[in-house]
Amino acid sequence: MTHSHDHSHHHDHANGTSSRLLLIGLLLTLSFAALEALGGWWSGSLALLGDAGHMFSDSAALGIALVAARMMQRPPSERLSYGHGRIEVVAAITNSVFMLFIVVGIVAEAIERTTQPGNIDAVTVMAIGTAGLVVNIVVAFVLSRDSHSLNTRAALLHVFGDLLGSVAAIISGVVIYLWGWMMIDPLVSVFICALIVVSSVRLLREAILIIMEGVPGHIDLREVGEAMARADSRVKSVHDLHIWTLSSGLIALSAHITLTNLNEWQEILQAEQSLLDRDFQISHVTLQPEVPLDEVIVPIDELSASQDLKHVQ
Repeated sequence: MTHSHDHSHHHDHANGTSSRLLLIGLLLTLSFAALEALGGWWSGSLALLGDAGHMFSDSAALGIALVAARMMQRPPSERLSYGHGRIEVVAAITNSVFMLFIVVGIVAEAIERTTQPGNIDAVTVMAIGTAGLVVNIVVAFVLSRDSHSLNTRAALLHVFGDLLGSVAAIISGVVIYLWGWMMIDPLVSVFICALIVVSSVRLLREAILIIMEGVPGHIDLREVGEAMARADSRVKSVHDLHIWTLSSGLIALSAHITLTNLNEWQEILQAEQSLLDRDFQISHVTLQPEVPLDEVIVPIDELSASQDLKHVQ
């Protein structure tokens, strides 16, 4: 059985980048949440106070993502031989579920406002909504620089919800200021919630697929198996093929390969590694050579124990 991987340095660097970006996003979001709460208290706007609470909850979500990114930088241990990469999946699920609970609260408040519309200071809402839009655009831009990470994407989902909330606040403020139509506020809120639910469910499905060790959505298991079987004419068959995601950007593969002659395994191994590296960006590979029972078996100590495969970014 042969293993091939060379990913730890790149993965640690990527996790360090995620951690720094999340810290910047956390500080910006938390600072504006405090400013929005102060503005809501000063103007007596319940809408602004409620949105400040939303941003504080998003700050908590960014904090969870930051802790996860820091933990992912820890080296593998005897207990966690693959490292702490899967913690980002746990964080993504936690943040997505948390966001769904927030949506429920927003919808409930919107329903209540359809029957009991309150007084809204439109000018204050527009001013703080515009400031919030600028802050959320900056945070979204910062986090999007690491959009390949599932953990960061989960945090970005919360920021996206805040960004839409800021747009909705501006629209609501303009409509209320010009026409005094209070119903615009709950209607826009429900629309935003629908968008957030779609994004949350999509992220949850991806995270659950990783936990279930399913084949990544962009990879066709049959296609990979057929390509491996064609990689070298000395390969008779490929079976017991499994492909799964260890963490964002790190895909693992294991398979049994039936050969005509084990003496040729080293050359075949290199051909398979090159194929998986070049065509499918699979960097963590475990391959086990086999021969039919009626073939001459070469002692296992004559086989190479390992082979490095260059990690594809």
